[in-house]
Amino acid sequence: MTDHTALLARQDAAFSEFARTLTHDEWQRPSLCTGWTNQDVLAHLVLGLQLPLPRLLAAMGGHRGSFDSANEDLSRRHSHRHTPSGLLNAFDQARARPRGIGRYLPAPLMLGDHTVHHLDIALALGRPAGITHEVANAVLKVETTIPNPFIPARARARSLTLRTTDTDWHRPGDRNLDVTGAAEHLISVLAGRRHALSRLTGNGTTTLRARL
Repeated sequence: MTDHTALLARQDAAFSEFARTLTHDEWQRPSLCTGWTNQDVLAHLVLGLQLPLPRLLAAMGGHRGSFDSANEDLSRRHSHRHTPSGLLNAFDQARARPRGIGRYLPAPLMLGDHTVHHLDIALALGRPAGITHEVANAVLKVETTIPNPFIPARARARSLTLRTTDTDWHRPGDRNLDVTGAAEHLISVLAGRRHALSRLTGNGTTTLRARL
């Protein structure tokens, strides 16, 4: 059985180490999240570990009940109020002891979310993310088997035969709808990011592109 909590701790530590190598200019560059800088993504990760639930609900009330709009507003405001180093310190503190909404999110979905956002920054910068094979395989399994109300990766993967070129993971499906590529690229595309779509091969890429 996969210990998602342990993998999440390992992935968060790897992200923190990676993030501390970024320059001020790199934090201000666009991420793969449309309209968000890399610093905005970092702020979002911090809030996901410590934002009080009543504050989130109040923000949603101010955005006609929209979680996405409230999340975007809160993340950008938090990003503008803090420096990257301050946000990283807060991330390290919060990941050790999540509070607020961070206590309610299941570890498998948290692992997927944090890994995808790591890739949102690394792939946008053209930097190696350094996601371990064990984490990558676990995230791909989460994406293709667990329903996620925020990222419909399982629906995008439906009926596709998926295979990674750099790990031992694969998911059987229609043999005429095969999609092959590096694990990091497959994770990112299933999460709805088109950036790495051109790096995937196979007859199923047309179907996957249409589902994005």
